[in-house]
Amino acid sequence: MNRSPSMRFFRRVLPGILLVSLGLRVSSQIWGGETEERPNILFAIADDWGWPHAGAYGDPVVQTPTFDRIAREGVLFTRAHVIAPTCTASRGGILTGQAAHRLEEGANLHSRLPAKFRCYPDILEEAGYAIGIMRKAWGPGVLEGTGRQRNPAGPQFRNFEEFLKTVPDGRPFCFWFGSTDPHRPYEKGSGVASGMDLNKIRVPPFLPDTPVVRSDIADYYFEVQRFDRELGEVIKLLEATGRLDNTLIIVTGDNGMPFPKAKATCYDAGTHVPLAVCWKAKVPGGRVVDDFISLTDVAPTILEAAGLKPLPEMTGKSFLNVLLSHKSGRVDPSRDHVFTERERHTCTRPNNASYPIRSIVTERWHLIWNLRPHLWPAGNPPEESVGRDYGDIDGSPTWTEMLQRQNDPAIRPFFLAAGGAKRPEFELFDLLADPGEMNNLAGKPEVAAIEKELKEKLQAWMRDTGDPRASGDTDFWDRAPYYGDRPKPKTP
Repeated sequence: MNRSPSMRFFRRVLPGILLVSLGLRVSSQIWGGETEERPNILFAIADDWGWPHAGAYGDPVVQTPTFDRIAREGVLFTRAHVIAPTCTASRGGILTGQAAHRLEEGANLHSRLPAKFRCYPDILEEAGYAIGIMRKAWGPGVLEGTGRQRNPAGPQFRNFEEFLKTVPDGRPFCFWFGSTDPHRPYEKGSGVASGMDLNKIRVPPFLPDTPVVRSDIADYYFEVQRFDRELGEVIKLLEATGRLDNTLIIVTGDNGMPFPKAKATCYDAGTHVPLAVCWKAKVPGGRVVDDFISLTDVAPTILEAAGLKPLPEMTGKSFLNVLLSHKSGRVDPSRDHVFTERERHTCTRPNNASYPIRSIVTERWHLIWNLRPHLWPAGNPPEESVGRDYGDIDGSPTWTEMLQRQNDPAIRPFFLAAGGAKRPEFELFDLLADPGEMNNLAGKPEVAAIEKELKEKLQAWMRDTGDPRASGDTDFWDRAPYYGDRPKPKTP
């Protein structure tokens, strides 16, 4: 169809004028031609879904056809990590593109995220995007006293179909699909009842291999599959409405699996999550990429894909260059490590004390700095209880068995590693030889050089990003209000 000069002007020039008037930069590298449009954004996040529990990663039991399709038609990442292994801080880092320690009390679970920390959905809305969320977005936490009138991820809708009805023709959208799966509690035996073969389950090396643990993992898989099915319905709607090809789809989890020595820890199983990204109109598919990705990189990537400039305060770095590449394996040489951290998860120590951790992960090595090694890492045990024993570990059949059999020689190493013993200030693991991170090498002469190098990189990152713990201990996160249910003290 031929277009008049005036029509071509409005199609090509007017959108840029409008964005510039909002103080936002348009990137002509990504979109801006006469026939190009800004992409829609679909961000899908599962609650407590850890790596590598998806068919695309070779898991022999859990079935994730939707995730596998996104990975097949887009890019599958093997080394994606959350900034923090706890819901509120992880989701705050995703939305703001910033390290958790920069978000003040937002680094804690059940906290607040002040409005001064700008989130990518608000920025996209200012640029003309329709935004919305479904189910769990930022949180858990409260809005009171933050200066926000709605969830930092956007307004809530009953489902994706209802949201699409509100999006005008030709207007791009940004939607957050936040499942509550596979968060506990589970229906005990649901995995077995669905037909899963417990003998085929790969028990992680940091958990005891018992029938109870295998069944618990199967129940976890059952909810992972439910998330995948619901995501499939969202993808079908994109196809039915002709929006699939120009939608940037990002699928991931907010922290590791809800098992001992995983969720709420900075071990690999606590921060390593699945990640697949598809944008059929722009991103070459069928690739597996081994670059390290922090989920704080999501916000700057989304903004750049939409033709906008990431905010200068964002510590995350756009990986759009990796997506647009045709390469597999290692793409961006600078992405050879990632940082993770945590502050207070639950109020399970005297005086609501945090258990702060800072960590750096490379292809082979993982250095963990436990800044308060005198405290119990997963919460106080029964003999020093403050209301809930080992409160940072989700209640589960797995943990119950580990507690009941903690003196069994076959179970005790796993119990101690999960939180039954205090941890040294530094831990160093060889991920190639010890993927379960059960053998601490910190302090050994043969790894002294790598330990020194990693400590220097970690401390430099802390200083460069304004981490309050770079200059010493602080009780700020201990004093920050906790808005979740507090455990009741035991009666003497």
